[in-house]
Amino acid sequence: MKHLHSGKVRDLYETDDGLLLMVASDRISAFDHVLEPGIPDKGAVLTQMSLWWFDQLKDVVPNHIVSRGDDARSVLCRPLTMVQVECVARGYLTGSGLVDYRREGVVSGVRLPEGLEDGSRLPEPIFTPSSKAPMGEHDEPITYEQVVAEVGEETAAELRRITLAVYTRGAEIARERGIIVADTKIELGWDADGVLTLGDEVLTPDSSRFWPADEWQPGRAQLAFDKQFVRDWLLSPESGWDKSSGNPPPRLPDHIVERTRQRYLEAYERVTGSSFSG
Repeated sequence: MKHLHSGKVRDLYETDDGLLLMVASDRISAFDHVLEPGIPDKGAVLTQMSLWWFDQLKDVVPNHIVSRGDDARSVLCRPLTMVQVECVARGYLTGSGLVDYRREGVVSGVRLPEGLEDGSRLPEPIFTPSSKAPMGEHDEPITYEQVVAEVGEETAAELRRITLAVYTRGAEIARERGIIVADTKIELGWDADGVLTLGDEVLTPDSSRFWPADEWQPGRAQLAFDKQFVRDWLLSPESGWDKSSGNPPPRLPDHIVERTRQRYLEAYERVTGSSFSG
């Protein structure tokens, strides 16, 4: 097969018949850096969790999956012409959205009520797109009007509708399993017939923030089943890393690797209701 691309997490190959083989590695990234070492089983967890979610969402939006691959970390999929917009939905205020809110009271052009805190539930989910930055650079928030300028009114409206529909369905299912989906990012592209189609991964710990519902408490950082745990360690005194220094992050210690692996496994098992078998 022809190797097409390697991203922060996934490697993409083209088959002889024009399909794509997408392989999720155990690499983990944070703050636009790929970290060392990887997280064992992470690639398989992401792939199997995405496949489960694609099935739950098939009546909401079509997806690019053709079949499972030969191992737990790979899938065979249809090629898409990807939309050059990061489609993000937020139901709770945290992360970069919280930073923007504290500065201006606005997230991606959406003005929010006063008095919100870290972890506050928003009055309703909002579409907060961002630009697609090259690898190693940071995505920047953009307004809906900027999306319209990029892709046109009709496509922008569909991107917003699909993103919010995916988030709403995902949040409802996860909540039944005791998990809050605080926000999520999805990838959309046009298939050969010009239909907007869900690609890449969906509602995984890499593309979403998962919080245990019974421990949610606005006004503080939330316990997370996603890679926020790694981000928090990198910013802690224990890591000794200065994010603004320009230096690469330190190597993850064994106890952080294992605890992160356990977070990914627990997210998979709680959401899908199945034991992870690799």
